[in-house]
Amino acid sequence: DAEEVLNYRRALQVCAAEMEHRPLSQHLLSAIHKLLMEGVRGRDKAPGIYRKEQNWIGPRGCAIENASFIPVAPEHLQQAMDDWERYLNITAELDALVQLAVLHVEFEAIHPFKDGNGRLGRMLIPLFLYQRKLLGSPNFYMSAYLEANREEYQEKLRAVSREGNWTEWCEFFLRGIQQQAAENERKARAILALYDRVKKQVSDWTHSQYSIKAVDFIFKSTIFSAPQFTGHSSIPRPTAARILGILKDRGLLVPLRQGKGGRAGIFVFRDLFNIAEGRDVF
Repeated sequence: DAEEVLNYRRALQVCAAEMEHRPLSQHLLSAIHKLLMEGVRGRDKAPGIYRKEQNWIGPRGCAIENASFIPVAPEHLQQAMDDWERYLNITAELDALVQLAVLHVEFEAIHPFKDGNGRLGRMLIPLFLYQRKLLGSPNFYMSAYLEANREEYQEKLRAVSREGNWTEWCEFFLRGIQQQAAENERKARAILALYDRVKKQVSDWTHSQYSIKAVDFIFKSTIFSAPQFTGHSSIPRPTAARILGILKDRGLLVPLRQGKGGRAGIFVFRDLFNIAEGRDVF
């Protein structure tokens, strides 16, 4: 969903900027959870506020008796999150990646919000790596690995709560970090090659001194609205509108939503999005 992607990117950027001045915390997580849920599924389920009733995980519509997992009861939730936050800020652990594996599974077990816990739990991975200075920016995405191994992922999470099987969970999680790091390196090289190609194409198509600004904008903002391009690309509006039309006509940008009336059109930079996703989405 385009809006979820935009929310994820905005929440990640806001959090990274805040972390320049203060460490990752419950307060910060609540703020970015609110951003993640803005205008998307779960927006009506108290974004940014810890749940006040019991939830459970299982087949859609199942009763709590048939749940595959029951998170922390609401009366114990704040204490659980306080303990989680203390562990988050411990820097004396021998291996930060193992600490991250523990933090991730504990966050999912607590399930502090009514909805969006999975999205926020995945975002915690790059944010923790960034805070520990294992990344220069919080751009590390485990979602592809977790989605490709969804059943094993969920079973390993349950096995920790059910049997205390931390070893197999950590092995699964660290294998994902390793595989995703290799995949991210491959994607980074593909993106650099794409940039060189698109830079020349856009220059040839537009014959504009602003072609590089246009290219830099679409590489920074893979999904964007027409007003965002014309208003924030540092290109004069009439020229920006002309370039946007050319990129759309050439097929470099694909409309996700057509502009109509007062509703702005939304575009995706197809080639970059497909590289990031690791498959042909568009």
